[in-house]
Amino acid sequence: MPHGETLQVPLDRPAAKAPFRLALPWDLAGDQPAATVGLQSALAAGERHVTLRGVTGSGKTVTMAKVIADAGRPTLVLAHNKTLAAQLYGEFKEFFPENAVQYFVSYYDYYQPEAYIARSDTYIEKDSSRNEEIDRMRHS
Repeated sequence: MPHGETLQVPLDRPAAKAPFRLALPWDLAGDQPAATVGLQSALAAGERHVTLRGVTGSGKTVTMAKVIADAGRPTLVLAHNKTLAAQLYGEFKEFFPENAVQYFVSYYDYYQPEAYIARSDTYIEKDSSRNEEIDRMRHS
C-alpha cells in the first residue's frame, strides 16, 4: 500500500469462519441446548452482544464454548474477578486445545494513579500493590 493511503476495513462484515475445534467429553444437557440455540439465533439476527445468565454450576461455560465454536469467531470473555478469570482460562484451554486461548489479568491488587485536584491544590501520588503470585504466573 502506498505511503499515506488509508485502508478501510468494514467492521460489520461477518468474519470468515475459523476452525474452532471444541473438545467436549460429554453432550450438552438440561437447558444448555436451548440456551445455545437462543444465543446463536440472537447472533444470527445481528445482535452484536449477547449475555448468558445462570446459577453457579448450570453449565454457562460449556454453553458459551459451544456458541463460540459454532460461530467460529474470536471472542472476548470477561470475568469480574481474577479467580474466575483463571478458572475460565483453564476450562477454555481444555475445550479448545487446538486454538489460541489468551488470559490477561492485572497483577495489581491495588492501583491509584497520580492525580492533581486543582480546586484544593492537592497532589495525589501514584500508589500500587502488586500481587506477586499473579506476576509470577504472567511470566511463566
